[in-house]
Amino acid sequence: MMRLLVPGLLLGALVYTHPPAATQGLQTTFKSETDLVVLHVNVFDGRSDAVSGLPQQAFRVFEDGTAQDITFFSGADVPVAVGLILDSSGSMIARRQMVLAGGAAFVRSSHPEDELFTIHFNESVRFGLPPSIPFTGQPGVLHTALARYRAGGKTALYDAVIAGLDHLDLAGHQKHVLVVLSDGEDNASRHSEKDMIARARRSNAIVYTVSNANRRTGMDGDPRVLRALAKVTGGVAYFPDSDEEVVESFDELAGNIRRGYLIGYVPTNTAHDGGFRRVTVTVRAPGRARLDVRSREGYQAHDHAVTQ
Repeated sequence: MMRLLVPGLLLGALVYTHPPAATQGLQTTFKSETDLVVLHVNVFDGRSDAVSGLPQQAFRVFEDGTAQDITFFSGADVPVAVGLILDSSGSMIARRQMVLAGGAAFVRSSHPEDELFTIHFNESVRFGLPPSIPFTGQPGVLHTALARYRAGGKTALYDAVIAGLDHLDLAGHQKHVLVVLSDGEDNASRHSEKDMIARARRSNAIVYTVSNANRRTGMDGDPRVLRALAKVTGGVAYFPDSDEEVVESFDELAGNIRRGYLIGYVPTNTAHDGGFRRVTVTVRAPGRARLDVRSREGYQAHDHAVTQ
């Protein structure tokens, strides 16, 4: 049995008795009880467009500063599990059409095999889909989910992000993404910002944040929180200047999330001590300058003392 260490999952390891589709065929490549660390990596150019088509040779992986041998690589377009986390607090009452238009743009650009869901948050966290439908790829169902709740109330951003990450654990697809529309402020959550960041670090999800702060009216929100949430998961924080640019960001995101890379390696550090391993990915491609590589910061090593 091969153990896949998907960075950020609880205890840093998820044991698959049947490896996911993206890793089928690897089961006989490594010896029993081999730990394979799997990274979701995104590469962007200077215009913030996702770069596809790079070969394995362009990438290097370092764990705690030590170079690692890449044992699995894929740049294929694969279905994605995506949660849209949408601010429905009182500040969004006059901007409901922007939320609907942004969500609709994302749905239009998504793949039919994607697993999608929506979460709407004010002081409460509410799922757009009914309990009997945890995920869907049907545009009509998603449009109904987007329009299900009206805006009003306070803001429980941290609770909504944690609920979204928890829900993604139920998805069938291996690649998990959250797209969070928020200004970064929170005044109603039971959880703290620290709780949210810690949960994101334990997850294998990539989080993209889209600021809905309205700078024209002096409402700047808290961009630090949005940047931190994206950075710890290997995502990107978008700061559009208008409602029109918010919709454009959703459209761009839907295309970019499909252009990532899946990279696996067997770590040279074989200690199962539960420690945090910091991971860095670099890329060098002839003729391409200013490439920006995004991947999560690291993972929690498997701890035999806990699981045996």
